[in-house]
Amino acid sequence: MERQERDSTATCRPAQTMTKLMRIFTDGGARGNPGPAGSGAYLLWLDEDGEVTGVAAEVSKYIGETTNNQAEYMAIVFGLQKARELGATHVDMVMDSELAMKQLNGVYKVKNAELAKRYLQVHELKKHFKKVSFRHVRREYNKEADRLVNQAIDRGV
Repeated sequence: MERQERDSTATCRPAQTMTKLMRIFTDGGARGNPGPAGSGAYLLWLDEDGEVTGVAAEVSKYIGETTNNQAEYMAIVFGLQKARELGATHVDMVMDSELAMKQLNGVYKVKNAELAKRYLQVHELKKHFKKVSFRHVRREYNKEADRLVNQAIDRGV
């Protein structure tokens, strides 16, 4: 199966400090569960006060036929990979998947074998940053990442 993707990096640069702060909004979805799926990550540079200074990048990838939870985890992976590529040192991961957030924060155990693979992938990526936090927001506060998911699925179907 051929993957289609779009990955754009804006010209905005982080503040010239030793610490490069980034907030990443992630989302994943499948039309049907399982079904055609996509993952999105919307990356923002932050200043030392946590205020947004600009869009760092957008990642929108069609990932084939899979489940919503797999797509959610892949969005987190794609977001962390792009943050690493851009040189972020501290990452605030924001998602509307309460399951993924609670698993990544150690509140819930990961029981699904396929999700466990993605969980381990995220924890390997975390080692490349000084700090990574995971937090949940309601869906209406995650519109940019949701937009990227829908674009990916529309391109892939």
